[in-house]
Amino acid sequence: MANPYTIRIFVPEGDPEGVRVIDRFNWTGLGIVFPREKWPSTKQRPEFTRAGVYILSGYDKPDDELPTVYIGEGEETRTRIDAHFQKKQFWDKAIVFTGASNVLNKAHIRWLEHELVKRAAQAKRCYLENGTEPQGPFLSEAESADIKAFLSEILLILPLVELRVFEVPKPVSTTQSVTAPAPVHDKDALDTVVVPAQPDGFERVFLGENCWYAIRISGGMLPKIKYIAAYRTQPEKQITHCAAVRSIEPYGENGKYKLNFAEPAKPIGPIHFADAPQGSMQSSRYTSLKKLLKAKKLTDLF
Repeated sequence: MANPYTIRIFVPEGDPEGVRVIDRFNWTGLGIVFPREKWPSTKQRPEFTRAGVYILSGYDKPDDELPTVYIGEGEETRTRIDAHFQKKQFWDKAIVFTGASNVLNKAHIRWLEHELVKRAAQAKRCYLENGTEPQGPFLSEAESADIKAFLSEILLILPLVELRVFEVPKPVSTTQSVTAPAPVHDKDALDTVVVPAQPDGFERVFLGENCWYAIRISGGMLPKIKYIAAYRTQPEKQITHCAAVRSIEPYGENGKYKLNFAEPAKPIGPIHFADAPQGSMQSSRYTSLKKLLKAKKLTDLF
């Protein structure tokens, strides 16, 4: 079990959606979270005159499933964020980490930037705006230990300000033992999700990557889903493939999930749209494997 901890959040303007100053007991660091529109009235805070690392986050396009993130450092963070306020349009939230006093030097903040970029790239939970991964500077043994402890504090704070792009997704549901879909299935319980798939997504993701992502699943269904089937929207208009689900993990920041397959999807059916009402497969639907393996048309499932 992880150690419990306390974080203090000061709201200087009395608006919980506005500027928040975050610190921890006995920590030499300080975090400031603010929405983009608050920057002109917030940038005069003295904390922005210090060296620090910052994270800009937002959605570059309205239909993006993952946030876009830019990670930077500066010996005076105010100057750097000022430039990004003028030139980078994607971000709507910024998080700045600096020392409670001038405890961070150029090598420290370069190392923090390097490590955060590396972690974001490994987690694959955002689109990284950084063009290249910055190089980590040389640090003495003592400096390395100190700055790693500083990073640990940052990583404890970030999930509490709704930014989880540095965490490798942990499954919220796993199947202990899965096999290929077979016609033996005792219960007519909802254990299968049927997802609409455009031609490109079906070939590239469902078949090519053995997964499906950016799908909404109600919380009560998460532990029940054992299989996933693809309804091919065009030109087939039929369900043609099914796969056993190995695990389900969070995807992005908007309550969506990624389903990882236990093995490549296998052909079934096909199950035709036939006489189903218009719009029947505009979103995901739940059914049972038992029905899926017997169905000839969509109305046999739902």
